[in-house]
Amino acid sequence: MTNIPETGRTPRVQIRLVVIQILVLSLLGTLGGRLWYLQIRNGAEYAKEASGNHVQQVVQPAVRGEILDARGVPIADNETRLVVSASRTDLLKMKDDGKAVLTKLAGVLGMKPQDVEGKVRLCDAKTPQPCWNGSPYQPIPITDKATPRQALQIRERSEDFPGITAEPEAVRRYPGPGDSNTSQVLGYLSPVTDDEIQQAKDTDSPYLRSDMVGRSGLERQYDKVLRGKAGVTRYEVDNLGRVIGKAKSDAAEPGSNLVTSIDARVQRVAEYELDNAMKIARTQFDKITGENYKADSGAVVVMEAKTGRIVAMASAPTYDPNVWVGGISAKDYQQLTGKDSDYPLLNRAIQGQSAPGSTFKVVSTAAAIQAGYPFDGNYPCTSSYSVGGQVFKNFEGENFGPISLGRALEVSCDTVFYGLGDNEWKKDGGINPKKGQPKDWFFKTAHQFGLGKPTGIDLPNEVSGRVPDRQWKQKYWEANKDVWCRTGKKDGDYVEKIAYENCLEGNKMREGDEINYSIGQGDTLLTPIQEADIYSAISNGGTLWNPTIGKAIVSPDGKHVTEIKPKSHGKLPISQKTRDVMEEALAGVVTRGTAAWKFGGWPQDKIPLHAKTGTAEVYGKQTTSWLATFSQDYAVVMTIAQAGTGSGASGEAVHNIYNALYGVQKDGSIDKNKALLPTPQQGLPKINPDGSIEAQKVQKYDPSADQASAQDQQGNTDTGSPAATVPSPTASNRRTARRSARPKKRRRILA
Repeated sequence: MTNIPETGRTPRVQIRLVVIQILVLSLLGTLGGRLWYLQIRNGAEYAKEASGNHVQQVVQPAVRGEILDARGVPIADNETRLVVSASRTDLLKMKDDGKAVLTKLAGVLGMKPQDVEGKVRLCDAKTPQPCWNGSPYQPIPITDKATPRQALQIRERSEDFPGITAEPEAVRRYPGPGDSNTSQVLGYLSPVTDDEIQQAKDTDSPYLRSDMVGRSGLERQYDKVLRGKAGVTRYEVDNLGRVIGKAKSDAAEPGSNLVTSIDARVQRVAEYELDNAMKIARTQFDKITGENYKADSGAVVVMEAKTGRIVAMASAPTYDPNVWVGGISAKDYQQLTGKDSDYPLLNRAIQGQSAPGSTFKVVSTAAAIQAGYPFDGNYPCTSSYSVGGQVFKNFEGENFGPISLGRALEVSCDTVFYGLGDNEWKKDGGINPKKGQPKDWFFKTAHQFGLGKPTGIDLPNEVSGRVPDRQWKQKYWEANKDVWCRTGKKDGDYVEKIAYENCLEGNKMREGDEINYSIGQGDTLLTPIQEADIYSAISNGGTLWNPTIGKAIVSPDGKHVTEIKPKSHGKLPISQKTRDVMEEALAGVVTRGTAAWKFGGWPQDKIPLHAKTGTAEVYGKQTTSWLATFSQDYAVVMTIAQAGTGSGASGEAVHNIYNALYGVQKDGSIDKNKALLPTPQQGLPKINPDGSIEAQKVQKYDPSADQASAQDQQGNTDTGSPAATVPSPTASNRRTARRSARPKKRRRILA
């Protein structure tokens, strides 16, 4: 057999061996590099994370700070309750996802099984309330109203209730001193969400999964200082979960307390009088619509005129803020958010905006003076004003003849302001303004009054209202012209005709737009807090304050007190002389003008009051009542939607609020011992050495005892006989009473 030499194969084998060696060395190098990276470069980091796998955290929630009124009375505090909670993680480990355990738990707690199951399901876009919007890894509270017997049953039979705990915990409480409510001002709490945890993780106030956070009102605005810092104890455990030592412990730090300018006594009066005024309005017949007034919502603000501090703020309809404590039920959530609820979660004092009606005439008066019209000039208060072939009538066709701007405020003469607004519109070039910037005094002045933007109150979600100037009209037209042009009809119904005209020229300032605007109608929108800001400024000499409710933040030990100082956001664009004559005219509204029939017997010589009534119209609804008032100490503004006239629906209630503030009695005398707050609260409540804050007593409001008004309770009519203590009205007062008693018919002018 012949041997065949293999010299041809040797180089190929050698090449393969070299390649294999290179590959092996590369792999070894890569593994070595990765090992160096893991153990040397990032060794400390991974060691820390690995050790974390053997550390369990136990969170001790911080006690949330209290919210106190100006006299130290708690309006939001905490109480210890037995809280039954469920671990969703443990329940999901069971075959039936814990349904059997939850059903058994429902039997012990006296709840429906579906209600208990609803508490532990997670919230998402498709899941209705109630549901859990906090972390799925923390215990989910089922109820905070467990009795000691129920808690004992759960704890003694722990094998029947795996994943269920019953522990005493500090729970938020809204005590409602003196039957006050303050719900929309206070807000409510709910569990923190995962998104919020992620957003706050790199801030100076990160969240823990067990935190409850403020969702509205003061609870949200001051959440950071009220929340405190939860305590965390870290335990080292072995791979079986057994504790082998304590790694670190951080004690819980309670939240700071918030002292507010709210007076719980005045708050209760404001809430009662608003509610009572709405009830009375619902008994009154509206001749325009042929049915009783609906009076479906309203608000009242009591503000310190010289500081902008809020003494009381009420919104209706209202609700009990305690329904949120421990998780809200499906029934309660539906009552708060359903279509028939009229949305009581809204704070209509800062979120309710509507046409202000004649209360806006103080702005129009200031605008006229800036435009060069004399305050004491003669302006025709005719029975009607004709524009573009349409007749725009004064209320009840009254004709007061030539009158001053002051008298126009007293009797609320519309035609005076129609003429002023129309004249300025023509001077600016009409529907096609002159080249260059129109003076637009009526719109410019409104912005100088701070309108068209939020006041800056220390509450979340304040709305801005609206000044419908040329810039707004252009933007609004651009946003809506396609819809207007698609739905508008030249010969259609009222809404279709408006849409047709808006399609053609909705971006232009029409003559009717400015005339409607001059009396606070048309597209103008204000909130009660903006009205209170304006009338406070007239009272205090012209300073526009940022309204504030928070007065001071007090540390838990009481050693550190941070006062919240009032801040100004501008001055009224009027001289001191103009302010003085406007103030005199507004006093005339109370004594001989449109509000006189509701303030008879008031000690005007001792406590001068000033007012402006307003009856605003909204298409498709009944008229809205506005009454803006002030003394040297306070501004009180009330509005009630679909309730009738300014003084007719709100006059009695506002009168009674002043009675309570100053201690005015039925005979017009003043009893200082019965006055709740004859002068604004000065300073802070007493802080004790241990950090506790002394609270003064709050009695329930008894309207039958302190109600000083001798006026009749006929609401929107002047047909009832006045009480014996009320002097007979003069002829002028009878006219203004009738003016205030009946709603105005607003004609939208589109010339």
